[in-house]
Amino acid sequence: MQNQKARTCCLSLSFLEKTYHQISMLLFVQLGKLLLLCAGVLVGCTNEREKLITIWTQMNPGERKVLREMLEKFATEHPEGRALAEKGYKFRELFYETETIRTNFMIAALGGSGPELVYGPSDMVGPFEKLGVIQPLENLFEPAFLDSFVTKPIPANTYLNGHLYQIGDQIGNHLCLVYNKALIDTPPKTMSELIEWGKTFTKDIDHDGKPDQYALVWNYTEPYFFVPFIGGYGGIVMNEKAEPKLNSEATVKAAQLIKDLRDKYKIIPQECDYNTANTLFKEGKAAMIINGPWAWAGYKEVGINFGVTKIPMIDETGLYPAPMISPRGYSINVNTRGEKLEVTCKLLKFLCSPEVMLEYTKRAGSIPARVEAYRDPVFQEDEILKGSFEQLSVGVAMPVVSEMRVIWDSMRPAYQAVLNGSKSPDEAAQEMQNLAVQLIKEMKE
Repeated sequence: MQNQKARTCCLSLSFLEKTYHQISMLLFVQLGKLLLLCAGVLVGCTNEREKLITIWTQMNPGERKVLREMLEKFATEHPEGRALAEKGYKFRELFYETETIRTNFMIAALGGSGPELVYGPSDMVGPFEKLGVIQPLENLFEPAFLDSFVTKPIPANTYLNGHLYQIGDQIGNHLCLVYNKALIDTPPKTMSELIEWGKTFTKDIDHDGKPDQYALVWNYTEPYFFVPFIGGYGGIVMNEKAEPKLNSEATVKAAQLIKDLRDKYKIIPQECDYNTANTLFKEGKAAMIINGPWAWAGYKEVGINFGVTKIPMIDETGLYPAPMISPRGYSINVNTRGEKLEVTCKLLKFLCSPEVMLEYTKRAGSIPARVEAYRDPVFQEDEILKGSFEQLSVGVAMPVVSEMRVIWDSMRPAYQAVLNGSKSPDEAAQEMQNLAVQLIKEMKE
């Protein structure tokens, strides 16, 4: 996911074990580097590294292009950035996949290195704060700057345990219903409308026993893409005390709905991961897809005339499916100190300026995090952004606590067992809850 592609993180026991194994390996590498440094091998690189500001990011290709351009603009056009460049400072970005960036950053920062800035969804803050690899930001920036960020529908800046750990440059990062206007004029408003229309559109054109076109595709096997439907039935996955709430009627009904869309109504593929869904939609073999703003640039590139709206309402409850919504933004490595910290803060302020945020909005479809940019007329003029706002209005804020990773890990095996027919939705909901309670207990021991 990109990016998200489902963007979720905190720490289960197995994750911690894997991470600490990797950390031990890294420390051997760091020791080797230190010995080489003492031998004089790395002397020529030291000064250059001291004036290199690096951002690790999991942005999609379109966003990364904007970021590279903004880094160049900071170094050549922005007064403070140009002055820093004249002193020898350079600015760069490096890409990692969502899970890789989390693990690698924790390993690097615990080893005393890593990038100055790390960029990603707010749920990275939980594990980073728990391991002490990012630093509090509230005293590094003036109050007027911090007060200029939106607080509704969700706060753009992420606080945990009384400290600010991430400054957002965009909010939302959420799933929506995306529809191909060449294949469907008006998207369904309710789940019953989706099912009825979907049964007429999903067809086996070449009579080989498999549909050649589908009404709807999405990565429905992954919990992140399943959770919105729990909200559609009035459920939640975790309460404000970070206690799992998975064994609910909402979870049972949501799991049954997804299974029925596939097996009973036959309007979604029998098997469908993220790449399969994206390919089917891009090739015009699916009328609709559930996906997020990280994918929209790719749809534009292949020439799809698409719209964005809310995932169809659940008839039984009158509620819309509620995707997780979160800000994305920048955190500062705990190892960044002295002049380098001052330079990093100046760069962060530039990257979180209204002008830069609106550049992402216009070119990548993101929703900016500063009040000034949030009120820009582009949001009244852009149909895709308006549709994204509609879905955002019924979303649920993503918890940033470490327990959230446990929720995802606890849901996956039981939910996928429902899809493969080895468990009933009732059994799966109970198993999810039991596993989540067990893993959270182990995590805290």
